[in-house]
Amino acid sequence: MRPDPDADDDALRWEGDDDATLAPGWKTVGAAVPLKGDAKRGIGDGAGAAGADGTEGDAAGSALTGDDLDSDEPNEPAAPAQTGSVELVVLGVLGGVYLLYTIGWIITALRTAVPGMSVVGDFMYSLGLWLAVLAAPVWFALALRGARTPRSRLVWLVVGAVVLAPLPFIFGVTA
Repeated sequence: MRPDPDADDDALRWEGDDDATLAPGWKTVGAAVPLKGDAKRGIGDGAGAAGADGTEGDAAGSALTGDDLDSDEPNEPAAPAQTGSVELVVLGVLGGVYLLYTIGWIITALRTAVPGMSVVGDFMYSLGLWLAVLAAPVWFALALRGARTPRSRLVWLVVGAVVLAPLPFIFGVTA
């Protein structure tokens, strides 16, 4: 006797895969987030979309009312925009440049001999070298966290890539 052919397919399905409101290939993960301006047009609020139980509304069970659509203030704070693919590649390349700069400054700090003028002078010279080592990662972190727009973030990262170049290492002065 052969087993039921549908039983073999049960291992390849998840509960709720047959939800008609999902686009092919998409799974519901959380509550729907309407795009900017879609709330006023009624798009993305779950109106007209029948759930698995036949009721209309979004996944949380609360649909936007007409009063919610007319108000200009959003109910929830807007989610930050996702970083685009090109920007991620540029951030990765600049992150690699900053990592190489840090390595270059470490080599410079380790190879450079202290001038030997005085105890305070030697300490200040060594402190300056090790602060130069820390400058590249600190600049990178502050540019990522402090910039308000992606464009300003990239501008600050490019400026830092020009300003923080380990010139003693590049020109071979460390030997």
